[in-house]
Amino acid sequence: MIRVNVKGIAYDMSGNPIILLTDQEEERVLPIWVGLLEAHSIAVALGHIAVPRPLTHDLFKSACEAMGARIAQVVITDLKDSTFYAEVHLALPEHGLVLDARPSDAVALALRAAAPVYVTDKLTEHMLLVKDLFDEETRAELEKIFELTKEYKKSLH
Repeated sequence: MIRVNVKGIAYDMSGNPIILLTDQEEERVLPIWVGLLEAHSIAVALGHIAVPRPLTHDLFKSACEAMGARIAQVVITDLKDSTFYAEVHLALPEHGLVLDARPSDAVALALRAAAPVYVTDKLTEHMLLVKDLFDEETRAELEKIFELTKEYKKSLH
């Protein structure tokens, strides 16, 4: 398995949201298409945006904590028929528990719990080289945006 970062949300030409998972060196990216509501929940967590009432992923995290469980890690495990699969690994006082999940839900939970996200080795073949996705000018613009995002996140803490 390799650990990945949730780089952000992008949108395809049709406006469908895509989670961008990058390797630690940010040289490869695994794009996973998700639903609008899940993308919103991930964006809220990425942006550290306070919401007046808990979203579904906040509720699940709170329920886990109330039962003494902690979201230990998330693993994107498989790709079958153009559908990605994931697991949420819970750590309980005396044992662990693995839950089947959609990658979007798993990532939304991982972000809220500050839990690591992993991709299985067999899925790394589906990762794209970042340098091949954009021309040099677009890459330079994206780097500026990523730097501004990092500075903004630092200012929140």
